[in-house]
Amino acid sequence: MNKNSNNDSTANLLKELTIQDFLDVGVNQVAYIKKSPNSSLKQESFSIYAADGSQISVMDSYDMAIAAVRVNDLYPATLH
Repeated sequence: MNKNSNNDSTANLLKELTIQDFLDVGVNQVAYIKKSPNSSLKQESFSIYAADGSQISVMDSYDMAIAAVRVNDLYPATLH
């Protein structure tokens, strides 16, 4: 199989993906950590989100958020 036909088949496969397929990418592998916009508390908090955007948890510190993600066998990614 040559390189062009391999690229064509990959492109065709990607064109067939649905919105839900894209939402499901990484849902069981990646968790996103983002500083929570919480003006009512003086202490910072960090939200943990699944790859599909659903909120999983809120932690009191960035280190706790990283630990929670890792203990659940997920790869942490930080959102700014």
